[in-house]
Amino acid sequence: MDSPRPLLLLDVDGPLNPCDAPPHRRPAGYQTHRLKPDVWIAQHAGLPEHRIKPLRVWLNPAHGPALRALPFDLVWATTWEHDANEWIGWRIGLSRTADLPVIEFGDQFVSRPDGTYMKTWRVVEYAAGRPFAWVDDQITDIDRAYVDRHHDGPALLHWVDPAKGLTDTDFAALTDWAARLDTAKESF
Repeated sequence: MDSPRPLLLLDVDGPLNPCDAPPHRRPAGYQTHRLKPDVWIAQHAGLPEHRIKPLRVWLNPAHGPALRALPFDLVWATTWEHDANEWIGWRIGLSRTADLPVIEFGDQFVSRPDGTYMKTWRVVEYAAGRPFAWVDDQITDIDRAYVDRHHDGPALLHWVDPAKGLTDTDFAALTDWAARLDTAKESF
């Protein structure tokens, strides 16, 4: 029986939306979108929706096909949660009808006493021992150590520069890691 493909856990802000790029210099290949997802509206409780300024989000429509070409099963690992399927997926070139699975993070503003990023323990819980690569702009060595201690399978925690978003170098790193994972499986 073949084992399932590894998971690719996708953050939005940073990897797909280079939110730290200079505001007057949209990176090449990206398109500007003005969005009001539910999570953004909820953060402005008490204001009528028409008074809430939309988020400026830069997205690259070539990312979806490039992500689909990787040997991974895609999963949203973003504070956008389910809004990522509605607002992000199709804008990066994923199918409008193919919703990705979503890791739910609950209270997004809870600090962890061990210093790990608030997503890390849920990522490990979701993966449940399955090999995964996680692209995010807030991964630290503390998170890597947590995954090493609590995840039984291979894992790549890949930091993405939030001023650049996913680049060819990031796609190459993901491809290389998946190839090494396949090579390791063949040696058994």
